[in-house]
Amino acid sequence: MRPGLLALAVGGFGIGLTEFVIAGLLPEVAADFAVSEATAGWLISGYALSVAVGAIGLTAGVSRLPRKQVLLGLMVLFIVGNLLSAVASTYAVMLAGRIVAALCHGAFFGIGSVVAASLVEPARKAGAIALMFGGLTIANVLGVPLGTLLGQQLGWRSTFWAITAIGVAAFAAIAVLVPGTRAEDAGNLRHELRAFRHGQVWLSLVMTVLGFGGMFGAFTYIAYTLTEVSGFAAGAVPWLLVLFGAGLFVGNLLGGRAADVDVPRTLLVVLAGLAVVMVGFALTAGSQVATVVALVLMGAFGFATVPGLQMRIMTYAGAAPTLASGANIAAFNVGNALGAWLGGLAITAGLGYTSPLWVGASLALAALVVLVGAERAARRTSARQHRTEELLLA
Repeated sequence: MRPGLLALAVGGFGIGLTEFVIAGLLPEVAADFAVSEATAGWLISGYALSVAVGAIGLTAGVSRLPRKQVLLGLMVLFIVGNLLSAVASTYAVMLAGRIVAALCHGAFFGIGSVVAASLVEPARKAGAIALMFGGLTIANVLGVPLGTLLGQQLGWRSTFWAITAIGVAAFAAIAVLVPGTRAEDAGNLRHELRAFRHGQVWLSLVMTVLGFGGMFGAFTYIAYTLTEVSGFAAGAVPWLLVLFGAGLFVGNLLGGRAADVDVPRTLLVVLAGLAVVMVGFALTAGSQVATVVALVLMGAFGFATVPGLQMRIMTYAGAAPTLASGANIAAFNVGNALGAWLGGLAITAGLGYTSPLWVGASLALAALVVLVGAERAARRTSARQHRTEELLLA
């Protein structure tokens, strides 16, 4: 592994931990600040909204700056945000800290994807992106359970102090291990915006919203499925989620390797596989053994889409990948919100706790349809360009 990729993965680990660990600490935080569960929930939803804003707005704002310096600046933002959370004396300060930390999330992964791809030869770009996102998946597998345990034993603030320290370590690692980038390597906002003239960039964003929204639409309500349908005890849910996280980790790495060989075919297989797994999960959720298998596979196929989706939009963005890459990170979070909303509507309509799985499968199939249509359009465009070139040479 290139040392620079390891540094980016450390940053991804810290950011992933910040995003997800709060869910396990929410009762303690709510009690400490004497706020309701719904109010405390804004520490999660407010973070997600801020990720989408930062992914586009902050990336656009720093498009002229050298990418390594931007990554270092984003880690400073991350450290400040988590430090604010650790020392917060009021709920408002805590929320402000969450928002500050979230603003760096989308921009870091968007710009980090471009930097990671630049560190390796062209045939390994998707794998490099997967390695960077590997930090995020490890945060789910190991970081969240350990961070929750630390917060429960030593107080929730201790977890945010630990994350602040991880941020400092990531800053140092990026400063030392990521090669310097020149100012001329940075983008120009007007130049970056030109990427959005390409219809395939927009189709890639739609695929991301639908495909990732499919998985998270099901995952948002997975605890209800596990306890109310599969019959697991509530105490077993955190350990089952560790298995889901293991699926994320493996799927991310295998998806990156496959995307390096063929991005369209990889996305075709994993989106179809994700839809099939969620349908199978919905049909067999009454079996605990089948549920465990389906949970791991759902994580694997769901996150196997990430390197391919990120690589696809960067490819069609051409020489202006930074803002498009950040927009795709925003699309992941829009997909999360869309999937959760539709899954909630299905449950509210009385369709049962397996209904989010059917919603998720439908969204994955919709992403598959968009992919097939987009690839056909791309082949037609390529054929027209080839014929034009032949006529010009004749």
